Amino acid sequence: MIVTGEASGDLHGSNLIRAARLLDPELSFFGVGGEQMAAAGCDIIIPGKTISVMGIVEVLGHFPIIWRTFQQLKSILRGEERPDLLILIDFPDFNLRLAAVAKKLGIPVLYYVSPQVWAWRRGRVKSIAKVVDRLAAILPFEPPLYAGLDIDVEYVGNPLTDQVEISEEREPLLRRLGIDPATPVVGLFPGSRATELRYNLPTLLATARVVLKDHPQTHFLVPAAATLGAEPIRAAISLAGGDDLPLTIVEESVYNVANAVDAVLAVSGTVTLQVALIGTPLLIIYRVAPLTYAIARHLVKVPFFGLPNIIAGQEVALELVQDEADPQLLGRELNLILSDPAHAAALRQGLALVKEKIGPGGCSQRVAQMAIEMSRGQLRRKGWSC
Repeated sequence: MIVTGEASGDLHGSNLIRAARLLDPELSFFGVGGEQMAAAGCDIIIPGKTISVMGIVEVLGHFPIIWRTFQQLKSILRGEERPDLLILIDFPDFNLRLAAVAKKLGIPVLYYVSPQVWAWRRGRVKSIAKVVDRLAAILPFEPPLYAGLDIDVEYVGNPLTDQVEISEEREPLLRRLGIDPATPVVGLFPGSRATELRYNLPTLLATARVVLKDHPQTHFLVPAAATLGAEPIRAAISLAGGDDLPLTIVEESVYNVANAVDAVLAVSGTVTLQVALIGTPLLIIYRVAPLTYAIARHLVKVPFFGLPNIIAGQEVALELVQDEADPQLLGRELNLILSDPAHAAALRQGLALVKEKIGPGGCSQRVAQMAIEMSRGQLRRKGWSC
């Protein structure tokens, strides 16, 4: 069984499944995920987008659905068709509770993408070690956080390094979309959740209007995450009064879009790391419900919230959270990128540090090998097997 509730987890899960089946074609997968995992051969019993919610207030509104999903998965784990291995990808508040159920039933648990214990509630490492057998970490500084605990933690690299591919270059992509390649093009990346769309899209659209004052020929590309689709984004833009803006909603490769634009304004998430690996100048924002932010600001203790900055250890992409995400400020920075090639080049150089810190590829293959070992009963903990 494999469980994730996010677009990034769906992507990582699909690549893990493909890599595992190359090593062992007899493996079968089922669980919670999205279209990409389904395309890789996973039997999706519950769509991940039904439980994908970010924020304390937002989760409360979706709690009945989340609770029903949890109870359904718990019944499967207890039933006659229980899996040989439970693979959990990110989504910690839900998945760690499911891990505890599996642990009591004697089902091995592989956790892929460590919960962000370095950001808040660092004491969670002890509770994670009690319910997870092996953990595949995708940030190089994470394994030492679990030192001395009875859990096998391995840095496997970052899965995105295996996925970076530009299949259509800038000019042909823009021409196909009816956009003149000679005009400035900016990417507006609204996130992968409906709640992110609700709180962040108005800022993206207001920023676009600021950009148009200095660069009136600018066109905007808005990529639709698989967990959302184009229609909800189109409806949200219309509701926010953005129908008059020169923008195109696209269901294209994130890498192709990032390569085709001159700059990106993105809602914080995995997509910011995807953009950074392409090297496109990047601005990061994040807005949530006011109550969620009021609580989170007292819990989260990190110098950065954007993945590229966290990995680089310095601000290689401007990041602004909640009320700091001012459209006037964001618009001025985007206009500077569009008008000053030297400034844009300096930002690209900073983003190159992210790729250097991540290291080589092969992440999906490493996690697949861990999954195969565990499904065969080769369960390592602190260097020994059983």
